Amino acid sequence: MDVVVIGAGQAGLSAAYFLKRANLDHVVLDADAGPGGAWRHRWPTLRMATVHGIHDLPGMPFAEPDPTAPANEVLPAYFADFERRSGIAVQRPVRVHAVRDDGGLLRVETDRGVWEADALVNATGTWTRPFWPRYPGQELFRGRQLHSSQYRGPEEFAGQHVVVVGGGTSAVQQLLEIARHATTTWVTRREPEFSDEPFTPELGRAVVAKVEERVRQGLPPRSVVSVTGLSLTPTVREALKTGVLDRRPMFERITEDGVVWPDGRHEEVDAIVWATGFRAALDHLAPLHLRAPGGGIRLDGTRVVDDPRVHLVGYGPSASTVGATRAGRAAAKEIKELLSRRQAA
Repeated sequence: MDVVVIGAGQAGLSAAYFLKRANLDHVVLDADAGPGGAWRHRWPTLRMATVHGIHDLPGMPFAEPDPTAPANEVLPAYFADFERRSGIAVQRPVRVHAVRDDGGLLRVETDRGVWEADALVNATGTWTRPFWPRYPGQELFRGRQLHSSQYRGPEEFAGQHVVVVGGGTSAVQQLLEIARHATTTWVTRREPEFSDEPFTPELGRAVVAKVEERVRQGLPPRSVVSVTGLSLTPTVREALKTGVLDRRPMFERITEDGVVWPDGRHEEVDAIVWATGFRAALDHLAPLHLRAPGGGIRLDGTRVVDDPRVHLVGYGPSASTVGATRAGRAAAKEIKELLSRRQAA
């Protein structure tokens, strides 16, 4: 067929919507059992009131939700409704093992068979690749260690001392929840930066430009919060005022029952939450040898510079709900032009 889309999160569905409008023969493959992308895996206590910046899928406005409703129910339902209304038939669950160059076509090998296409839209996001940093003594710790992607709610930490590691939005959201039930300590490698600047279209374009410059150079993309800073919501302001968000520098090592701080002091800890982010889920593209010397994949817009048949959406500058829709449109447009040039030749 013309195009294979891997992933049915916001970026993948947006791409499929515009591919359909361009009359390109395509299939959408998704590893999950149902709609919703990464949203279906968010922790149950994450409410819509604390979810920032949800952008409409193309042609279907996102109705103002109940702020107390769980995000992992509201957004998957919205995605499912979009699939039905748009006539996008996602094949799931389908796990892609590898994408190979097969004599000019792209061969997509999965646990449900093989697809061959002229072009590929990769929209696999990051959720399946949580990043766990390594620290001395980590394997000795007898308490609980979990990545933020495994967090299911604060009640299970009641009465404990919990260290939350990470300077992103998830770290702050989960720490504020846990702090209502347990003693918490927040640690980050760098001093966190907070911003009360509203996220205007101008700021959004500036953020995208900074991230885009890195991927143009073939460097791994940075997170959006590393550019924008943490949002100073009323809840965050109160937590700063009361000391809940007093940040400490990283501990030097982990022991069987706690951590050792830079001044040599040992502190007992029951659990460590590693809210240390994710890496792009791109291992299945390894046979195409797309990585640049800098460790990332060089893009021009969504198009891979070293292989114009391949587009990455939901990666780098399009790794946001606003950017995902825009990227899906751009990828479909470029693929249409690429295939038209091939037919003309």
